[in-house]
Amino acid sequence: MNAPIEFFFDFSSPYSYISSEQIDDLAKRHGRQVTYHPTLLGAVFRISGMRPLTEIPLKGDYSRRDIARSARFAGLEFKMPEPFPISTVQAARACVVLQGDRPDLARGFIRAVFRAYFVNGLNIATADVFRQVLTQSGADADAVLKAIETPEVKDKLKAMVDQSIAKGVFGAPYFVFDGEPFWGSDRLTQMERWLATGPF
Repeated sequence: MNAPIEFFFDFSSPYSYISSEQIDDLAKRHGRQVTYHPTLLGAVFRISGMRPLTEIPLKGDYSRRDIARSARFAGLEFKMPEPFPISTVQAARACVVLQGDRPDLARGFIRAVFRAYFVNGLNIATADVFRQVLTQSGADADAVLKAIETPEVKDKLKAMVDQSIAKGVFGAPYFVFDGEPFWGSDRLTQMERWLATGPF
């Protein structure tokens, strides 16, 4: 069986949202599965020296235009949220919990978080919104909210982020398959060709 496509994402990354709506279908067309890895760009940026695109002079204005255009090109609903960016630590920890305890709910939760923030403009870092997303995903919100505060879950996410950095992940979305890394939602076309015809 073909190795899965590893998908590293941050819930505050609009390009991760765009990719999350397309990657499963892309993988399915080529007989692959997708392995989802939540990461934290804040930790990555402390090492790389990068900043969120929207905070970079000149590039920030372009990036806002490009994000919206990229979503339209992909046929996706999109609303640039405010505030942006936000902390996604609790969402990433919840993802870790669900991937371990309720893997049947994890993919739906990931999609629900992205859509809440980038389609409905809801601040997923606030307690009420986050609880609502958990509930709508079919999760036991009380159990997940309790679990994300445990040292075990905190340590597991930290280890996952450290492992992603060790693999060279410096931004999101970031994909790895067959030993080849691809960064950005605009690399999906290259990934499609690679999967279809092999290395180029």
